Amino acid sequence: MQESYLALVRFLLPEGILDYFELSKIVEGLTGLHIYLEEKNLPPSEYKDQKLESKGFLPEIYIQDFPIRNQKVTLCIKRRRWEVKDTGEIISRDWNVVQQGTRMTKEFADFLKDLY
Repeated sequence: MQESYLALVRFLLPEGILDYFELSKIVEGLTGLHIYLEEKNLPPSEYKDQKLESKGFLPEIYIQDFPIRNQKVTLCIKRRRWEVKDTGEIISRDWNVVQQGTRMTKEFADFLKDLY
């Protein structure tokens, strides 16, 4: 049954997001559906040869996504940050999740552009 739920979630969320994020909770409220995602502790590949230590999360961001069953959907995303042990530099993965200049996913922005 768990695989069936995971398959359904993959259809509802932006493509590929579950490769890097874990679904932590879903809250249905007056303003719609809030889907909470936390970045997995998978360091960026460009730092694979360096020793990294997870240093928690960056501030949560909110991205408007496609509505589901007439419910406004907001993705609440917590991105992870790491410390490069040799240099003390704090890094995070460079995400291109949000369409430049908007607060919604690229797919949703592209969809809206096609309508107008």
